[in-house]
This record gives sequence, structure tokens and C-alpha cells, in this order.
Amino acid sequence: MPMMPSALEEAEISNVFTSLVNPTGITIVPCSPTAKPLKTITDVKNTLQQGRKQDLKYILRNNAWPVDHPIRNQMWPLLCTQHQNEKSSNSVEGFYWEMVRQVFGTMELPDKPINLPPFVEPSHCHSYYLTHRGKAAVDRIVSVLGYAYPDIVYSPTIYSICALLLHYISEEECYNCMVCLVVCKEKTFITQTKLLYEVTWKTVMQISKKHVKGPAVFLQRHCNSARAERIYMDWIWWIFQGLPFQHLIRIMDCFFHEGIKVFYRTAMAILILFYKSTTNPSSEYQVEIQKNGVESALLKFCKEIPVTPQKFLKVAFGIRGLSSAYISRVFIRTEMVLKSKTVISGSRQLVRSRSSENLPNSQSQNNIQMVSHTLTIRELLTLWSWLPVRITMYTPILLYTTEEHGCSLTTFYVRVEQHEPTLLLIKTCNNEVFGAYCSSRWCERNQKDQRGNRQAYFGTGETFLFSLYPERAKYPWVGIDADRVEHGAELFMAADTKMITIGGGEGQAIWMDENIRFGKTDRCTTFNNPPLCPKGDFEIRVLEVYGFATEQ
Repeated sequence: MPMMPSALEEAEISNVFTSLVNPTGITIVPCSPTAKPLKTITDVKNTLQQGRKQDLKYILRNNAWPVDHPIRNQMWPLLCTQHQNEKSSNSVEGFYWEMVRQVFGTMELPDKPINLPPFVEPSHCHSYYLTHRGKAAVDRIVSVLGYAYPDIVYSPTIYSICALLLHYISEEECYNCMVCLVVCKEKTFITQTKLLYEVTWKTVMQISKKHVKGPAVFLQRHCNSARAERIYMDWIWWIFQGLPFQHLIRIMDCFFHEGIKVFYRTAMAILILFYKSTTNPSSEYQVEIQKNGVESALLKFCKEIPVTPQKFLKVAFGIRGLSSAYISRVFIRTEMVLKSKTVISGSRQLVRSRSSENLPNSQSQNNIQMVSHTLTIRELLTLWSWLPVRITMYTPILLYTTEEHGCSLTTFYVRVEQHEPTLLLIKTCNNEVFGAYCSSRWCERNQKDQRGNRQAYFGTGETFLFSLYPERAKYPWVGIDADRVEHGAELFMAADTKMITIGGGEGQAIWMDENIRFGKTDRCTTFNNPPLCPKGDFEIRVLEVYGFATEQ
């Protein structure tokens, strides 16, 4: 049974939590005497430094550190900072406090509440066990984030994540961790627009209907379709508002490493366990459903969840067939549908990114006009409308061009390989213009599989092909519209010292030689595209590669 801490234990607990926490209300669930010894911070550090991400995933999922365990003081910053894209001024010691001084004119904590940025959800500013000073610190961090990253227009979870971090780490560390999660491009941690938040709840709803059918049907049976959607809209609050603190902390251990997919699994585990608890017609949750509706019963269940945090995670990560690739496919497909609907209807209901109507700002347009030998402004605007919404919040930067950097694959890799994503644009000697949006870093060409063999292909389903002249068309991954695809349809990017390839299976969509002079294009299984230029073979006049960066 959970135990309230004694006075002596409370003193020990307070050494684990920061001075911004009031630990008196925190329920402590001690480790089982028969449990295996828990991994140490040294184990976590070593696994991370060796790049064993799968092993680290296993450690985080299976080590039931109690909420008063000191490992999180070091582990959470380690997990967050692994996601920073490059060394930036944000992680320089003292940068945060300089920002605080700029925004507030003082480094003293304010006595009165701060006007929070508009991206915060005022009704869901959960501070958990933070003191009054702790809440003020969250307000300050969130405000500085809003000042430093004006691209964030709607992000309801930022406040809660900040508050949880402050239970274990300092204010400056918390800010640095949040920056890493906000700017990470490799995986999603924090949605930053209204549209992407809508994509998340629709994704949860779709994967629930497929992978936890019984609970999803049960939910649907107790309300009409519109009401069911309303319940899924609040999916993130089942977790951040509903679950007990000890469950939430264990979920965050995994989240800081794996990203938002942990929350998807968490939401589905809640539905599975809730459904099981209602099988008895006389159960208290059936009574609650009859009295106040299924939404109220679900939230009540979350607060009283009858399983340990470790059992809960076992249910969440035991859902079969729920691969990262599948989740990504559903997410991308949902984003594309919502984005196209918004463009077609001209809707203004969804808050868009800083770049109005998903167009690049005037500075970006001017920059590209000055450096590009392939893109007209009209073509740029077309291409911009095809990019994932989150990428349109960044500024395009020219990483490599044959006009300036020469025709060498070695130079290409040196200038491009650490950037993610990248946009490749080819202009042929016949003036055809086409290319690809490449979702992953080109340095992944050197990664090896578990047997030590170099992986031939890499990349994700966000990769797509396009043609801008003479035809204007986008060719997304065929898997976006299919639940299962053959291996030949998952060949996104390949590269070595002799060539670059995009797309595979029965042909290569784009192939270029080591001198970046000649290439060929065929139909391929991955994108089901026609050849991107009529003759198939082409001579390259210009190759340009763009990356994306904040304007900071």
C-alpha cells in the first residue's frame, strides 16, 4: 500500500526534490523486496554514451525507480540534452538568466502572477507539488520560451512538462531541457501548433480503434460520435491531469528518451484498463457512467488507477503491432488530410505557424531569391505548401550548392550530413527541376545493424519526391495510405562514397553519381512515381541542398 512519509523520511525525500517542491503530499511507493536491483546513473550514462538506444529504452521501461529516487536529478537532463541538434547559445551557462533579465528586467522571482504566453492552456497549468515559488519559476521558464521561440503558437503540454522537470532539476537546467525538446527534429516531443495538436488526438483515436478495439467500441457505445471525439480531444489530460504522480513520473522517464509515442501508448493503456474495470455491471465506474457520463468515469478511473506504475507500463508497451513506423504513418497521413482540408476550405479556425498560411516569411523568400539557381518564388511557395507543418516554422538555409562548393560527394557529406531534414533540388541541363524532401540525416549511411553490417537504406515515411518543372507534382510515400507495405516500399534513402539514391524497389527515383554530374530517374515502389524527367537519364546543371534552422 502507498505510504505517507514520516518526518525523517520526509527530510531524506526533500534532498531528492528541489527546493521548489513541497514533498509532504507526495505518496511514496517503495520498491518490492523481491525486485531486481535498479540500474544506476552510471549504467544509464554508459548506455547513452555507447549509443545503445534500444538498450536504454529497455532500461527506462523496466527499472521501477520510485518517485523519491535520486537518479532523476542527473538522468532527466541527460535524456533531454541527447536530443539537442547542435551546440547553441541556449545551452551556454548563464544564457537563460540573461534571457530572464531581458524579458523581466530582473532575476528576482515575481510576487504577482505573470501573463503567460498565448500558447499555454490556462485551464491546464498543472504544477503538481511545486510551492508558490516553484509555480512562479514555471511561469518564468514558459514566458522565456515564448520570447525565445515565437514560432510556438499552441502547446498545451509545455507548462506541465516544465513543472515536472522542476521537481528534480534547477530552473536553468529545466529551461535547457525544454529547449532541447522544443527544437528536436528527429522525433516529436512537444507539438507547437493547433493543427499538430489536432493531429495528435486524431492519431490516438485512429490507432485506438485499430489496436484496442474493445475499449474504443465501449467508449463509442456510451456516447455519440461527436462526444467521443470530444473525449479523445482531451487525451493528453487523461495523463497529465488524471494519473497519480508516481505513474506520471515513470511515464516521463520513458518520454524524455522516446518522445510523444510514449503518451500514445499511455493513453491506450488507460483505455484497456478502464475497459477491464467496467466489465462488472455493478462496478463503481459503470455507476459513474450512468450518473455522470463516460468522460467523468474515465477521469475518475485515471485518478484511482488500480495497478502499479510498472504494471501500467507493461500494459502500455505490451500493445502489439504498434511500431514507431506505423504511428508515424498514421500521424503523417492525418496531418496531410487536415492540412489539405484547411487549404481547401480556407479555414481560419486552426492557429497556423508564424509563417502565415504556411508560407515562408519575406526574409526567407529574399534569401532564397539571392542564392538559388533553381527556384523561382512561385516554385518556392509550391514547395513550401508540401512541407510538414512543423518544418514551415523554420528558416531555410542553403547548405550546399554545386555553383559555390563544387561537384564532390565528399564535400556534399561534409556540409550536409548532420542536418535533418534536408531538401534536395536538382536542375538538369534541360532545365527540368525536381528533387526530394529527405527526412533523415545523411550520416545515417554509416550506421550498422545488430550484426555489424552497414544498413543499405535509411530514412522515414516523411520523405517525399517532387517535380517543379515542367510538371508540378508531389509523390509521397505509398505507405501513407496503406497499413502494411512490402519491404521494397520502405527504401527511402541510400548513400556511399560512389552514389546517392532516393527511393527503391523496381527502380530508383533519383540516383546521382559521385561527381554529382550525371543521374537517372525511374519509377520506384517506395513513391510510385513516374520518372521525374522524360528521358530518365539526366545531366546535372545545379544541385542545391537546403536545411532548416530557427532564426535565433
